[in-house]
Amino acid sequence: MALKAGVVAVQGDVSEHQRAIQRAGTANGHDVEAVEIRQSGVVPDCDLLLIPGGESTAISRLLHREGIAAEINDHVAAGRPVLATCAGLIVLSRDSGDERVETLDLLDVTVERNAFGRQRDSFEGPLEVRGLSEPFPAVFIRAPVIDTVGDSVEMLAEFDGRPVAVREDNILGTAFHPELREDPRIHDLAFFQDGQGR
Repeated sequence: MALKAGVVAVQGDVSEHQRAIQRAGTANGHDVEAVEIRQSGVVPDCDLLLIPGGESTAISRLLHREGIAAEINDHVAAGRPVLATCAGLIVLSRDSGDERVETLDLLDVTVERNAFGRQRDSFEGPLEVRGLSEPFPAVFIRAPVIDTVGDSVEMLAEFDGRPVAVREDNILGTAFHPELREDPRIHDLAFFQDGQGR
């Protein structure tokens, strides 16, 4: 079955996400066409949606300016799956703790931006993730952490006692960058488990 996956291409690891979703799709018997989203009109045709990292202030500003934000809202309301990583998680949150970020309020969490420090404080390590049988090799780059979660939010992974991966209905959000590994299991968990893949 062919699926169209849209990757918000304002900033971040766009090509890495495209390759990861294609690998996950192939592993689940799906042909995946991965397209870049830079303007309105693309999201409504997408079965799957990915919102990569980058600078959350710039991403939120451009999503609203280009009319993409409203289309993401409609995508989520229609029950279609979304994977939001690092800055993508911040943009989808209820509150980013920074008034410069106009969040979409689609994921009932509050976050702290750059909670793990600056670029030089980036790190990686094995992370236990609910739904995966083996630890995931997570890469944290200027990563946020999740401060609070709503009642409908499931915590999938924690680091030092703080949530770094969550799921709420059809949205999966991570503070780390799963696309920087050849391991497609987070993309698989977001889109092809629990009947998420279309």
